[in-house]
Amino acid sequence: MNTTQQLYNTYQNKMSRIADIRAASAVLQWDQETYLPKGSANFRGQQISTLSELAHGLFSEDDLGHLLNELSAKDDLSSVQKKAVERTLEDYNKNKKYTSSFVRALSEQINKTFHSWIEERKQASFSIYQKDLETLVQLKKEETGILGYKEHPYDALLDEFEKGATVSLLDKTFSNLLPPLKVLFQKLTASAQVDDAFLFQHFPEKEQWAWGMHLIKELHFDFERGRQDKSEHPFSTSFSPQDVRITTRIDENDFGNMTWSCIHEAGHALYEQGLPVEHYGLPLGEACSYSIHESQSRLWENNVGRSKGFWKHWYPQLQARFPAQFNSVPLDSFYKGINKVQPSLVRTEADEISYHFHVFIRYELEKRLIEGSLSTNDIPAFWNLQYKTYLGVDVPDDKRGCLQDVHWSHGSFGYFPTYSLGSFYAAQFYAKAAKEMIGLDEQIAAGKTLPLLEWLRANIHKHGRYFTSEELCKEVTGEGLNPIHFMKYVEQKYEAIYF
Repeated sequence: MNTTQQLYNTYQNKMSRIADIRAASAVLQWDQETYLPKGSANFRGQQISTLSELAHGLFSEDDLGHLLNELSAKDDLSSVQKKAVERTLEDYNKNKKYTSSFVRALSEQINKTFHSWIEERKQASFSIYQKDLETLVQLKKEETGILGYKEHPYDALLDEFEKGATVSLLDKTFSNLLPPLKVLFQKLTASAQVDDAFLFQHFPEKEQWAWGMHLIKELHFDFERGRQDKSEHPFSTSFSPQDVRITTRIDENDFGNMTWSCIHEAGHALYEQGLPVEHYGLPLGEACSYSIHESQSRLWENNVGRSKGFWKHWYPQLQARFPAQFNSVPLDSFYKGINKVQPSLVRTEADEISYHFHVFIRYELEKRLIEGSLSTNDIPAFWNLQYKTYLGVDVPDDKRGCLQDVHWSHGSFGYFPTYSLGSFYAAQFYAKAAKEMIGLDEQIAAGKTLPLLEWLRANIHKHGRYFTSEELCKEVTGEGLNPIHFMKYVEQKYEAIYF
């Protein structure tokens, strides 16, 4: 074994140890949102903070920096190895900007804010959560100074979730997309409305759970390398490609609440289960970006899971499980109902078109919080005004308003824009898959989703973080992100449903 390979093995072993600690912390966080007893929150926060601080310390060691710089100067690394070192060195240099005390303070405040969010959702009130959120926002502002930025402080946080994303880029993207999307939205909502009342009958929790578990298993979620549980807000997390967890929530009077949540989170999980095991702990064993991650969940949830072909296969099984609720509803009516376009209060339950107004409102709010033109005290009023302006709805309470998302309590400022970007990537990827895979729609209509999953594994999952989002999009589709594919998709789909 030559010297370079020995150095690379040392690097890989160091990164594997750091990944082990981060995974242990992630297990505790998963438990915090699923099974943790209410009285255990304080020590759990301490445990997570200790592990976060420990992982940060190991990833800040000078010896690791020297090793990475030495490896980056080698000319006998493979292209894959060179890219792994390059990405890790970028992460290392960014991580070195943080002090251990800041990392611990941020982790402790996130834990505190998360638990106050849980309690305030029960009360449907923003007041107590606001105080903890204000402290967290101040820490995130401090973080923008630690990371640095050229134009807008929010750019520093955006880059953490979507490398290269900036306020100027997102402002341009939304300003180009929202006007035609609003025209389509208004056209559809002014038309004769489709009926979705059949989705709001009584669906017992036990039967819904069994249906969701069956569905995601048939979508090839590997239950020997993962599991599904219930939580306040659906999410996915991964401790390795061989241990991926997803959660859902159930409303006995809203069938759609769980079903498409299951499909969405399964999309995230299928991506994680498809990442290369041999690169565990390295950037090439991680997802490309948050927007690409979201492209996988949105592709399965919407391009597949809300398609008529998908339900040609699955609807008879659904009717057999819930005969009283669905036997009198024809497939065509079911398909139209699950794609109903209407103003709504909750982002996770929004249709594919109005969804992006939900995202835009959050993006604008976060941008203002970080730049300081909006305070956390202003959030409910700002939120309610924007929902009235963009969606024409009156927000009845904070639970269905500014308390509906878990993201801020996690400190995830800069995350929300990736939801829209992910939808745009999803439409572009699916259009490319349909061109390359003869009879893709027919396969889905026959219940055969494995070929599509294999296409995604071969074209997207296997690369890890080798490419940036834009580079990957060009590699897969031959062009960078082009929202025209999304507009074409929704225009064709909803014109056929409504007219």
